[in-house]
Amino acid sequence: MSRAPRPPLPGRSRAPRAYRRPAGGWRRAADVGVAAAIVVAVAGCTSTSHRSGGTGPSTTSTVKPAAAQSAADLEQTYVKVVARVRPEVVQISTSEGLGSGVVYDTRGDIVTNAHVVGTATSFTVRFLSGQTVPATVVGVYAPDDLAVIRVQGARDLSPATFGESRTLQVGDIVLAIGNPLGLSSSVTDGIISYNGRPVSEGNGVTLASTIQTSAAINPGNSGGALADLNGDVIGIPTLAAVNQQGGGAAAGIGFAIPSDTVKLIVPQLIDSGRVTRSGRAALGISAADAVGSSGNPAGVQIVGVNASGPAAAAGIVAGDVITAVGSTPVTNLADLQAALAQLAPGQRTTLTVVDQSGNRRDVTVVLGQLAG
Repeated sequence: MSRAPRPPLPGRSRAPRAYRRPAGGWRRAADVGVAAAIVVAVAGCTSTSHRSGGTGPSTTSTVKPAAAQSAADLEQTYVKVVARVRPEVVQISTSEGLGSGVVYDTRGDIVTNAHVVGTATSFTVRFLSGQTVPATVVGVYAPDDLAVIRVQGARDLSPATFGESRTLQVGDIVLAIGNPLGLSSSVTDGIISYNGRPVSEGNGVTLASTIQTSAAINPGNSGGALADLNGDVIGIPTLAAVNQQGGGAAAGIGFAIPSDTVKLIVPQLIDSGRVTRSGRAALGISAADAVGSSGNPAGVQIVGVNASGPAAAAGIVAGDVITAVGSTPVTNLADLQAALAQLAPGQRTTLTVVDQSGNRRDVTVVLGQLAG
């Protein structure tokens, strides 16, 4: 697929429909926003008065202090990054709500979140220029909350350049660009707060490794761009945190799917509509939360086993209950997903299993690949 060359840088329309709050303490970016961003201050330049010999007339210096020069350079970098990335970000409308997307290639493929696509089969995509075109689904991979739609009849597509998210450092400045609350092509800024944090979206989805950012992520930002100061897209904003104690949005805590994950998953969706090489570990089971006689969570009960999968090869059968992965206790399905998210296909791990007779055993499993 071809990408437009990029010059180097220096140094609905309506409110979205309200969605249910997923479990795990987070809300998808289409559902709730972060109240405030940690804004990087850009100092203005001030003139300074000097006197000659203490008695002469006042003169105004036109020389900017070094700090002001640096701030001005940073400000211009912001302006150039925003000018570059905004045409790469689109607004996606469905009958269920509003989200964002990023132009992936000149063929018209748009990457967005799986939860933006939802159950919709047709979409309206609006570009920065005002051009509005229809789109259809190419593929969806729910485990990483990624999807691809394809626009039809669009002109002058501006594909994004996706950077290397693994090289990000805590403190790096980033800009979130999307369509929060239907305000098209809006921009917020912040820093990288953590790189590689696992987060549960609820509804059976655990993101194995996200970028945590202080840039405000609001309803409608889902599927947009998290860009670095080179103008590269290094993440797809997807979640905002919820204050579990006080309720409401947790300010300055948002999450994005890393660009490295996008570059792994999206080409597979474009080529075949599905993912066979996810880099995510799997047991080859279907399961549900187990509840003990006291009514408390008691692990994960196996409902079905893939006959050719890792669990079956290890002798695990339907009715068994998983209570630990290695030394990590498992009280529910979210715990199991979080534990597997830290492991890799082909890796060996030990599961603690209780059978239907109440007998406990440790089982060694060689993990498989999570497909979709």
